[in-house]
This record gives sequence, structure tokens and C-alpha cells, in this order.
Amino acid sequence: MAKLQTLKSGVPMLDTKRVQTIQAGSWRTSDQTSAQRGYGYKWQQARAQFLREHPLCVMCEAVGRVEAATVVDHITPHRGDQSLFWRRSNWQSLCSTHHSRDKQRAEQRM
Repeated sequence: MAKLQTLKSGVPMLDTKRVQTIQAGSWRTSDQTSAQRGYGYKWQQARAQFLREHPLCVMCEAVGRVEAATVVDHITPHRGDQSLFWRRSNWQSLCSTHHSRDKQRAEQRM
């Protein structure tokens, strides 16, 4: 039986810490940590409570699917506005697919 040889990848590795797919000028492009932008312990607690109260993805529900939500999304992007950030009426539960794909596409069109 022939011994398999491991080949080195010809694809360069990206420094994922520095890759920014966010639009230029976004409040997210600052060097602040997520906790400094408001996503610290207080947010994690509020997020967990909201997901307990709203466990299903609202976008999946809209098309008749039942999918567990894993993300609390800000309906209107808060762009660093802490009043809008904490306004629960501006929150919705989404599955990771809808948050990562569909919601991001919609925000890029804004």
C-alpha cells in the first residue's frame, strides 16, 4: 500500500484579526473590542434572556419554517447609539444563517 504524502497548501493564510469586511467609515472599524462597543457581560445576559423569551427565528417563521434563533439582531442598525442598542423593541431573534447572510445583504444595500 502506498504511503500518502501531505501537500502544503498554496493558498496564503489570512490574518483574520485584521480582515475587515465592514464598510469603510463604520463604527465597527474602530480598534474597540466588542465589549467596549457594548457587547460585554450585560449584553450577554440580556441576549440570553431575549432568546429564552423569543426562541425562534422571525425570518424563518415568516416563510413557515421553524428554526431556533441563535442571534439577537438589531432591526435598525444602532451604529454605536447606545439608546438604540438597548431598545428591546429594536431587537429580533434570528438564526445564524439569516443574520449572517440575509440581514447583512440588506444592511449593505442601505
